[in-house]
Parts: sequence; C-alpha cells; structure tokens
Amino acid sequence: QLQLVESGGGLVQPGGSLKLSCVASGFPLDYYAIGWFRQAPGKEREEVSCISASGDDPNYADSVKGRFTVSRGNAKNTVYLQMNSLKPLDTAVYYCAARLYCSGNPHDYDAWGRGTQVTVSS
Repeated sequence: QLQLVESGGGLVQPGGSLKLSCVASGFPLDYYAIGWFRQAPGKEREEVSCISASGDDPNYADSVKGRFTVSRGNAKNTVYLQMNSLKPLDTAVYYCAARLYCSGNPHDYDAWGRGTQVTVSS
C-alpha cells in the first residue's frame, strides 16, 4: 500500500523559501502523478501543483506560478516542492497526494500524506 509522508514545513518570513518533500513507501512514486495541495484554516483544500509520472509539463495554480517549482528527486520515491518568495497568504497545511494522472480535484486522489504546516509571518 502506498504511503506518503510530507516534511520541510516551518515558519518563514515573507519573501523567504522552503522546500517540501514528499516521500513514498510501499510503491515507487514514479508510477504516479503527485499533486501538492494546501488547506488554510476555514478554507477548502486547493491544488497548488501537480507533476505527472513522466515529469513532463508540471502545472501550477495561478497564485503560485513563478514562485513554486515541483520536481522529482533522483531517488524514485521523492517529489519536492520548492517554494520561493513566500507570502502570508501561502500559510496553510501542505499535502501531497498520488493518483495515476494529475487532477485538480482532491477527491480524485487515492493516497494522501498527513501534511506539513507552512507559516509565513514576520
């Protein structure tokens, strides 16, 4: 059974950077598209980015385009989300999730991590 664990969150000042990791066990991640989602208090879970199994043409939400970069690690069980120029509005719990193909609908995903908190504040 595929299990996902996120890490790398924390407290950062506006304009700062964080790199999140999504590590899989139970099945190689390169069979799956990996979506990154976030959920702020009182808000719905929203897609941030998604990278296909092949790694081609990752997509990004308009709110993070040009600031966030998703990539696959050299190890087949890791996907990263590099977050630069962070803003207070980026504060949320960030989750990675897996399915065969990218989808913007969180209900389409088969496996989820427990999330990592990102707080952007001065």
